[in-house]
Amino acid sequence: MSQFDLFAEPPAAPQAPPERAKRRTSAVVRACKPAATLIELAARLPARLRLGTSSWSFPGWVGQVYADHYAEAALAHSGLAAYARHPLLRTVGVDRTFYAPLEAAEFALMAAAVPAEFRFLVKAHAALTTPAEPWRRQQVTTPGPARFLDAAYAAEQVVAPVLEGLGERTGVILFQFPPLGPPYARSALRFADHLERFLDGLPALPVAADGRGPRYAVEVRNREFIGPAYAAALGKHGVVHCLNVHPRMPGVTDQSRQLQQGFEAVGHSVRPPLTLVRWMLHPTQEYGTAREAYAPFDQLVDPDPVSRAAVAAEVCAALGRDEEVIVIVNNKAEGSSPLTLQLLAEAVNARLTPAV
Repeated sequence: MSQFDLFAEPPAAPQAPPERAKRRTSAVVRACKPAATLIELAARLPARLRLGTSSWSFPGWVGQVYADHYAEAALAHSGLAAYARHPLLRTVGVDRTFYAPLEAAEFALMAAAVPAEFRFLVKAHAALTTPAEPWRRQQVTTPGPARFLDAAYAAEQVVAPVLEGLGERTGVILFQFPPLGPPYARSALRFADHLERFLDGLPALPVAADGRGPRYAVEVRNREFIGPAYAAALGKHGVVHCLNVHPRMPGVTDQSRQLQQGFEAVGHSVRPPLTLVRWMLHPTQEYGTAREAYAPFDQLVDPDPVSRAAVAAEVCAALGRDEEVIVIVNNKAEGSSPLTLQLLAEAVNARLTPAV
């Protein structure tokens, strides 16, 4: 779901039914007190692992993240600081940038709300990844000229504001491609060639000598794209493939294996020291139906232990390679992303803890 205008004055809350607690619209959002077991679990996880959710403005998270019932607009406006106090939540996905770029000042306010070690995943404007072609059933409304794979537009409207506003708290700038049809669906090589030219035009990110620092990442919804040409395009520029749990894609284990085979086929033996996973959607659902079935996102409705085990395995493998790891979970994965992340953290901890 899209976020509200983060720093606009929140609208007045509608009158709640008598049987429900009134949601507060105050600008002061309080974090709930975490259980001691949750604090202990978070302390056992490696610092290189950052877990987080897609956005933070969900009233249903009362008792999990927030201390009281707050309106969605109030959480979008001022809930980030409370979100960042949760022991497990050390990153977050900024989704509203997919619909329109933000200015550096807005990113700076986000950065000021979180600790220094917190990292943001920022989705690039959809105009960059959505071709204006007649075969697309759903167009993303983007006034002005077409911006598909326009590196100059990305540099000016996406990369520069993110780096200026978030600074060292920049984790990932993600280019999420929707399912692409002709001509790209018929030619993985064509897509990889156009992607490589786009990546070649992006400004360099301030990556340290050890490879740590913000990264560009690419997420696709065409399973046929993951191969040698795609791996070569990413590897040439140190760009990360976003492993995504989505019904249109192979499982994360297969994605990782296919990508590694692609790297080996083109002679790229060095991979970026970051593994990125986005667990987006339950395999039996579509976004619209999942939203209706899972709202208000306060409980696990459809547990997905298969995906959880696969993500945990990829996380532990990446930690074993001394990589940074960022995992973003959507409410539509199982019903409540904070609860999903707690189970995922337990699964990762169990794999990392030697048997006694």
